Amino acid sequence: MMDVREAFLAFFESKQHERVPSSPLVPDDATLLFTNAGMVPFKSIFTGDIPIPANPRATSAQTCIRAGGKHNDLENVGHTARHHTFFEMLGNFSFGDYFKEEAIAHAWEFVTEVMKLPKEKLWVTVHESDDEAEEIWKKHIAADRIMRLGDKDNFWQMGDTGPCGPCSEIFIDQGAEHFNGPEDYMGGDGDRFLEIWNLVFMQYERNAKGELKPLPKPSIDTGMGLERATAVLEGVTSNYDSTLFMPIIKKVEALIGKPYVYATGASYRVIADHIRTVTFLLAQGTNFSNEGRGYVLRRILRRAVRHGYLLGFTKPFMFEVADTVAELMGKQYPYIVEKLAVLKEQIMLEEERFFKTIASGIELFNEELKNTKGTFSGEVAFKLYDTFGFPLDLTEDMLREKNLSLDVETFETLMSEQRKRAKAAWKGSGDAHVEGDFKTLLETFGVNTFIGYAYTKAPVKIQALLGENFERVDQLHAHQKGWVLLEETPFYAESGGQCGDTGTLDDKATVLDTKKFHGLNLSHIETKATLSVGDTVNALVDPERNEIAKHHSATHLLHAALYEVLGEHISQAGSLVEHNRLRFDFSHPKAMSHEEIALVEERVNYHVFHALEGMTREMSIDDAKKSGAKAQFGEKYGDTVRVVNFGTASIEFCGGVHVDNTATIGTFVIVKESGVSAGVRRIEAVCGNAAYNLFKQQRHLLEEVEASVKNRDVLAGIERLKEQVKTLKHEMSALASSAKEELAVTMIGSTAVVVAELGAGDIKERIDELKNQHDSVAVLLFQIKDDKVLLAAGAKNTPLKAGDWIKTIAPILGGGGGGRPDFAQAGGKDASKLGEAKDAALAYVTKELSK
Repeated sequence: MMDVREAFLAFFESKQHERVPSSPLVPDDATLLFTNAGMVPFKSIFTGDIPIPANPRATSAQTCIRAGGKHNDLENVGHTARHHTFFEMLGNFSFGDYFKEEAIAHAWEFVTEVMKLPKEKLWVTVHESDDEAEEIWKKHIAADRIMRLGDKDNFWQMGDTGPCGPCSEIFIDQGAEHFNGPEDYMGGDGDRFLEIWNLVFMQYERNAKGELKPLPKPSIDTGMGLERATAVLEGVTSNYDSTLFMPIIKKVEALIGKPYVYATGASYRVIADHIRTVTFLLAQGTNFSNEGRGYVLRRILRRAVRHGYLLGFTKPFMFEVADTVAELMGKQYPYIVEKLAVLKEQIMLEEERFFKTIASGIELFNEELKNTKGTFSGEVAFKLYDTFGFPLDLTEDMLREKNLSLDVETFETLMSEQRKRAKAAWKGSGDAHVEGDFKTLLETFGVNTFIGYAYTKAPVKIQALLGENFERVDQLHAHQKGWVLLEETPFYAESGGQCGDTGTLDDKATVLDTKKFHGLNLSHIETKATLSVGDTVNALVDPERNEIAKHHSATHLLHAALYEVLGEHISQAGSLVEHNRLRFDFSHPKAMSHEEIALVEERVNYHVFHALEGMTREMSIDDAKKSGAKAQFGEKYGDTVRVVNFGTASIEFCGGVHVDNTATIGTFVIVKESGVSAGVRRIEAVCGNAAYNLFKQQRHLLEEVEASVKNRDVLAGIERLKEQVKTLKHEMSALASSAKEELAVTMIGSTAVVVAELGAGDIKERIDELKNQHDSVAVLLFQIKDDKVLLAAGAKNTPLKAGDWIKTIAPILGGGGGGRPDFAQAGGKDASKLGEAKDAALAYVTKELSK
């Protein structure tokens, strides 16, 4: 059977297209949560932010994720033949080179001559206004097989403004023998006529007024779904019946021991789709969390686990299904195989967490269903989210199966209150999107040269100045903020975890930060005097750069030490390098022990004290990989890369600044080890001057402790204080016991009954004491605190149930609560009804014990 992905890419390579690797699922675009289309990596070219590359033709098989929005992918997954959260988009692109004639010819040739799909089953659509495209198509297909459609179906645009244009789509008739519904006609909403290729003719630019203006260089953006194309080629009418999915479904079948039947197999399909998404996101460095992309990852896994629960799974299983994903896709995406052991452990841990609560959550859900007429309680949905970890869309999924709606307004109100309490909210997909005329800067000046590896001070020419909002200006006057493009710059732009450099431009400006935009190294400045384009100034990097270099080199040694101490599964999941600290995130399934932390710290210092020479080399990316250098997934590497190594201890791809010798680092100290998310740990550490400052702080603290305990041997002094505290506690306890208020006990049969208001003390402790004093007891105590009433009830060796007792009495006080038969508690708002509540409590217990 044809490898559609490889056939597509090879075909367009033969048409002079450059084969471009799939970009990461987390895009270099703060406006997007995930890469959701094949054109996303080329967006800056289409928008004109950067110049057209040397080869204006490209082809790619781009991994994509869609998990919501107008496509409803998450909601529809498993219930339709073609919706997926993860998919691969095959695309060919022309950046101002060929246009409709060649794009149409290429598409037709691939579909009919490479895929060999029967021409008599193919149909084409064009935009209703696109006479040109229709005439071109008539060279390939009969006119009666060409349909004109309107803007809704056949017009594409990137946003409200910007590049846009008409589309042309290729459809295949999957056969009346398979589909015979009222919508199964060409142009209908049925599945008989399946769209397999979309060609976008990007020929206009839409302005803010909605007007269309012709682009000077029209472009081509096409997309062909690998999953659809494979299913069509294999003669199946559902993507899930193809060889891309059936091995995964078969694995689920084997694990659960139940046969898969398409008509009732939606849960199998949800699992098969979602495990691909989870596997790829984890392999590419996204981790489970409660916000942003990590939250989407978590809810996708939990949705799949819940469907597994419906099939009968009661313990983790998804991590085993990941093996099949690696078998199917590991050759094309080898990083999945490399990360498989780690990501499987992450999946298993996350599954274990969810399985611990899923049964209780389902029980609560089913209980509430009994009381639901048409709208499910928002309060219960929030409890499912907050207590049992059910994402809202998972609850909505379960309700949709029952044809019920949800009180979303109440849910959102409770969520909002929780966010306020936690002082946290959704963080979204990233920082604010930056727009500017970077294309003109690149075309005019090219990428400016970074000279900071060799120089921290140099006379440099100002090529361009930009205002705070990246608008081009000729001058920045005193006390203004803006951005400067230097012809050559010693300032390092934030990258690879290392912060951007600061410094000065003569005495005319302070460099606040340095960042990279489309390859341009720009420094953010605040002026002290007027700066003009064309000026030559002395650029001086802040001496803090030396401390940054120490922390960056220490990060490399730390990475190597973790790999050595914890194992080969260790991989970087994020880092931060500043002048006074470093932070390193890495994949590891559990907290490090004190011994492991000490050993890692010892190994790093071993390499520091042995004065290893730091060496940087530029080499081809292939040679760098052969040398064993560690690369970070998602980082953009060119054909030539920079490799940093310290003896044989560490060798990594890195564009950052480093020390020439590890001895310069001074001392390395781990400050903290903590968890970031499931399967990801974090180490925070200091070295160099920051380590010395930490030592000074610790020494000063020790001196203060010595003074407080009045002993140079602080441990002995602390032990003496602990003994004093122990003695005082004993004395206070004795005093409290002697002063403890008496509670009246009434005997009803053989049961000691106490209904009373407690003035001071712990209400639960008094109940426990009464239980210990009597063989059979029923007690309900009230306590007023801050104008509210606390209630607690206890029962021992009696038919009365404490939980029922509380539920009966608490409403009198304007509250509610409950608990176990032996102990229950509640809260009330109306203290004025205390007398009434006491009488009711005594009446209730008398009645219950008299039965």
